[in-house]
Amino acid sequence: MSLIWFLIIGGIIGWVAGMILGKDVPGGIIGNIIAGIVGAWVGGMLLGEWGPKVSDFYIIPALIGALVLVFIVSLIMKSMRKAT
Repeated sequence: MSLIWFLIIGGIIGWVAGMILGKDVPGGIIGNIIAGIVGAWVGGMLLGEWGPKVSDFYIIPALIGALVLVFIVSLIMKSMRKAT
């Protein structure tokens, strides 16, 4: 059951990051989950462990990390579209 919550919370964090930036994460639901999980890892490495914790995610650093990740991915996708 822990894995299911891990995936759900990761997806929500990725979705919220995409909504805040107004950018779509490529890959739909799977992309949101990956953005949330990788963003949580990046945020944890950059900002440490603080704030409310839900299912092994510290929400504030995870959201900030996901915002950074979604922004970088959107820049890469934009430059790839211009190149073709």
